[in-house]
Amino acid sequence: MNQVWLHILPPFIQTRLNGRYKLQKILGNAGWLFFDKILRLGVGLIVGVWVARYLGPEQYGALNFATAFVALFGAFATLGLEQIVVRDIVKEPHSSDEILGSAFVLKLIGGIFTLVITVAIISLIRVTDTLTRWLVGIIAAGFVFQAFDTIDFFFQSQIQSKYTVYSKNCAFIIVSLIKIALILTRAPLLAFAWVGLAEIILGSMFMIIAYYINHYSIRKWRARFRTMKRLLADSWSLILAGIAIMIYVKVDQVMLGDMIGNKDVGTYAVAVKISEVWYFMAISISSTVFPVMIEYKKKDEALFHLQFQRLCSILASISIIIAIATMFFSHKLIQLIYGYRYLDAAPILSVHIWSVFFVFIAIPISMLVMINGLQKLILVSTVIGAIINVLLNLFLIPLYSGFGAAIATVVSYGVAGYFSYFIFPETRNAALMTAKSVVFPWRYLVTKV
Repeated sequence: MNQVWLHILPPFIQTRLNGRYKLQKILGNAGWLFFDKILRLGVGLIVGVWVARYLGPEQYGALNFATAFVALFGAFATLGLEQIVVRDIVKEPHSSDEILGSAFVLKLIGGIFTLVITVAIISLIRVTDTLTRWLVGIIAAGFVFQAFDTIDFFFQSQIQSKYTVYSKNCAFIIVSLIKIALILTRAPLLAFAWVGLAEIILGSMFMIIAYYINHYSIRKWRARFRTMKRLLADSWSLILAGIAIMIYVKVDQVMLGDMIGNKDVGTYAVAVKISEVWYFMAISISSTVFPVMIEYKKKDEALFHLQFQRLCSILASISIIIAIATMFFSHKLIQLIYGYRYLDAAPILSVHIWSVFFVFIAIPISMLVMINGLQKLILVSTVIGAIINVLLNLFLIPLYSGFGAAIATVVSYGVAGYFSYFIFPETRNAALMTAKSVVFPWRYLVTKV
C-alpha cells in the first residue's frame, strides 16, 4: 500500500515511487527522523543559545564539563546494544520479546552502574567542588531511565521511528518551555541539570505509551540469561569501542576544564555544538538504512555493494558542503548566534567543523563492519583514535587551548573513523570505495540500481 504522504509530492516523483513500498517506508522513516532532528535543531538551537547567553562562558563551561565527564562512562550504560538488538530482531522477529527483555535488563544494570561509578570518581577528583559533583550526579542519573530506549530499538527494527519521534519530542518541547521559564526567573545552574534529567524521564514514559498504543506490551518481555550472555558476547567489543569513542569525543572538554578552566570549556563547547548539529543527518540516514542494508546483504551481494557506494557518495557530498560553508562564515555564525562573549569560538569552529566530514564517511564503513560481524575492528580503530586524541590534547591544549583541542579532535576522528580501516584486510576495500565516493561523488549518485 502506498504511503499517505506520497500524494503531496510532485507527479513525476510519485511515478518513480509508486508501488515501491520498501523505498517509501525507508523515505518515510527518514522523513520522521529528519523532522525530529530539524525540530530539535530549531527549538534546541534557540533555547540552547538562550541558555548559553544566560549562563555565560564560565557557568556554561561548568555544565558542559559535567556533561562531558559523564559521557566518558556512557558506554557502560548503553553497552553497545543498539545495532546488535536491531540486527537480531530483524533476523529473528519471533524472538523479539526475549531480545528486548534481555536488552532492557542489561541496560538497566548498566545505567545504575554508570551512575554509581561517575559519582564515586568525581567525588575523588573534585573533593571540594560540590557544584560539579551535583551536576555529575544529576546528569548521570539519566542513564538509568535510558534503559527504556530499548523500545526505540524495536521501532528502528520495524522502520517505524515516528513513534520515537512523537515520544521524545513531546518531552523535548515540554522541557524547552521549562528552560525558558528558568531563564526568565533567573534560576541557578543546577536547575538546568534537573530539567535535563526530567526530559529523559518524560521521553521514556511517552515511549512506553506509544509502545502500548501499537498493541505491544513490555509485560511480554522476558529476560533470559542465555540471551543476555549472547548479546554481551556480540557487544563487548562495542562497549570497549564506546569507551574509546567517548574518550576521543568528550575528553577534549574534560582536559580543557582541568588544564585551562571552565571558561575555555564554555567557549569551546559552543563551537562543538554548531558542528554536532550536523551529525544528525548521518545518524538519521544510518538508523533508517541499516535494517534495509541487512536485507540487501542477504539477498544480493552486488546490489549491496552498489547501495553502499551510493550511501558513501551521498554522505561525503553533504559533509564537504557543510564544512566549507561553515568554515567561511564561522565568525559571523558565532557572533550572530552566541554573541560577542563567545567570539573566541570562531577559529575553533573553522577547524572543528571538519570533524563532520569524518563522522559522515565513517557511517557506511561502521555499518558494513556491523553487518559482517566484525565489531572488533571498531574497537581497534577507536582505541587508536582515542590514544591519538589524548596525546594530541596533552601537547596542543597548553599551547593553543580550545583551538588545539579542535585540531586534536579532527585528526583523531579521521584516524578512528576512516584511515585506520586501511589497516584491516576486511575493510580495506570499503575504505577505498569511500575514497572514490569523495573524489567522484556524482558518478555513483547517478548509477541506476
